[in-house]
Amino acid sequence: MKKKLYLIGTTIFIIALILVSGFLLKEQTPRQETKTPQAFVGIAYCGDTVAEGKQLINKVKDYTNIFLLQSGTLYRDLPSVEELGDYAINAGMYFLPSFGEFIQEPLSDWLDTMKTKWGDHLLGVYHADEPGGKMLDDYVKFEDPNTGDSITKTKYGDIVVQKPNGIVINYQLDGAIRLSEPAPADSNSDINSEKIFYSDGTSEVHKTASNGFSFQTYQQLQDLRVFNDVDETVQRFYSRDRDKMNFLGSKTQVFTSDYALYWFDYLAGYDVMLSQIGWNLSSTQQIALIRGAAATQQKDWGVIITWKYQQPPFLDTGTEILSQLKTAYECGAKYLIVFDYYTENSGPYGTMKEEHFEAVKTFWRDVIKNPKIIQGSIKADTQVIFPKNYGWGTRWAEDKIWGIFKADQQTQQLWMLMQTALEEHGLNTDIIYDDPDYLPSTIYQNSYHYQESIKK
Repeated sequence: MKKKLYLIGTTIFIIALILVSGFLLKEQTPRQETKTPQAFVGIAYCGDTVAEGKQLINKVKDYTNIFLLQSGTLYRDLPSVEELGDYAINAGMYFLPSFGEFIQEPLSDWLDTMKTKWGDHLLGVYHADEPGGKMLDDYVKFEDPNTGDSITKTKYGDIVVQKPNGIVINYQLDGAIRLSEPAPADSNSDINSEKIFYSDGTSEVHKTASNGFSFQTYQQLQDLRVFNDVDETVQRFYSRDRDKMNFLGSKTQVFTSDYALYWFDYLAGYDVMLSQIGWNLSSTQQIALIRGAAATQQKDWGVIITWKYQQPPFLDTGTEILSQLKTAYECGAKYLIVFDYYTENSGPYGTMKEEHFEAVKTFWRDVIKNPKIIQGSIKADTQVIFPKNYGWGTRWAEDKIWGIFKADQQTQQLWMLMQTALEEHGLNTDIIYDDPDYLPSTIYQNSYHYQESIKK
């Protein structure tokens, strides 16, 4: 009898042990997707610590499947990036790290190791930020390998060329050319000589050159100008970051986000572009620009919901963010991310508040997991065609071209053409460029061409 009771007790113990082991194994096994998702939903973490990153992952892991690490503090700390990547992937998420513009030799071995370790749960690398937007609105540096010149495109639209001998030529947006020359080595002076040349042939000397200026006329300087037209500009834009893009592209997919010039970002080497939605720009227009570029060039695209305000509360309401995510998804976006910046006085989860997390949770539950809402159900049937290489900002009629050339009559015509198409066709509009490398698509029923009358 005792032996029988012993056997029964042992059997019960073994069964209990198996059940407990199974439960623990289930708890410790990360939530893994059985197949690659059709849509990636997540948060861009911009905090400073691994601990805060893990805290955010714990909060959102049940209703997101991608973690974008966009920390300016951590991007050179490869062990910390790996730790957060491990944590996100063990939580069942995909991982997308950003390294800013930091591309050095250790990153090559690190990427190879992480691809082996994480497999396809390492989605790629988010590289740099806003390459097109910076051409429009910021300072951008270039190097000319043929002359050794260092060239800066300023946020004002000026082109500043610094030559190896110290001469600086500033081609101003208004057409004037400012020449600055260093003092002779034997002059014991560190004050540069300066002269301004005008297109009408006149000039002004602001500081006399003791040995005379190296250039005497406006035309002499104009003959040396770079960025003379949109065709030259686009080639310099492509070549500026080519070595880094080639390196990253040989390793993995390359992502970034922008608010303009998506067509040219793709051609510069990016595999996936995220349109920054949330600024006081038309979401319909932004979707038309990015979806048109992606569809024509057969690339993936998405949106990142960013700030509406430059001060608290920074982000739009949760209700509006939910609407923006849903609209982008129905228009075909594959990546849907909310930008979560951390400031000194922000809460435990950065600038995102509870209403924003609720918006993402609702989007996951009621849209992503809802078979009645179809990704890409809002399709484009109308195309607006811009001139080849015409990097116009599109935000207003007077927006600059490539951040260098003033708006002109063609810009005004394009503005009216684009607004007409968007008013009549809304989210069914794509904006593309006239480029012989990309044949016209037959999916469009309506075409608004920059050279022709409206066709219907």
